[in-house]
Amino acid sequence: MIHKTRIPAFKIVLWVAALAPAAWLIAGAFLGWLGANPIEKVTHVTGMTTLVSLLVTLSITPLRRLTGWSGAIRLRRPLGLFAFFYAFVHFNIWFVFDQLFNWRLMVEDIIERPFVTVGFTAFLILIPLALTSTKGWMRRLGTRWTKLHRGIYFAATLGVVHFYWLAKAKADVRLPLLLAFCLSLLLAYRVSGWLERRRRMIARPRGSSAG
Repeated sequence: MIHKTRIPAFKIVLWVAALAPAAWLIAGAFLGWLGANPIEKVTHVTGMTTLVSLLVTLSITPLRRLTGWSGAIRLRRPLGLFAFFYAFVHFNIWFVFDQLFNWRLMVEDIIERPFVTVGFTAFLILIPLALTSTKGWMRRLGTRWTKLHRGIYFAATLGVVHFYWLAKAKADVRLPLLLAFCLSLLLAYRVSGWLERRRRMIARPRGSSAG
């Protein structure tokens, strides 16, 4: 007897939405939608998709806590992997077309241009997060897994700084500032949750001793 696995509708929506930018870029390459500088267009779209995916990933925990929708947590892993996928494409476009596979030029660019430095650092942070995203690695690392995956906050922050410095050179920082505002809200929520847990831990011994 064959058991059919039911795929939740929200997962289908997630996959369609996450793959839409890649599909648009592939279609644009064949249909001429990418303009006079297709490499710059692909770089911009993959970079933006990476940042948006990271911010949406970070919003999953607040969404679950505020709405009580436990199914939201199942979106976090695929969203994080999609963020890494677009970051990987973004990096390789830069390495292949800007650096022409030249490792020496790549290292020089990372050292000499700060916006490249922070962008590359954000990409490096995402690599171990993607590699350890499985349940097997969660069991192996235990509590260390949670500490490691808090690195997504640093990666997202560096990604926004990377985008801001790049946009600043072109005198239009409205979009990176909007992303920075969204990130600041998510960070504020995270810090408030940490402070609340800290307050409860401090208050717990007092309550127990009073009883």
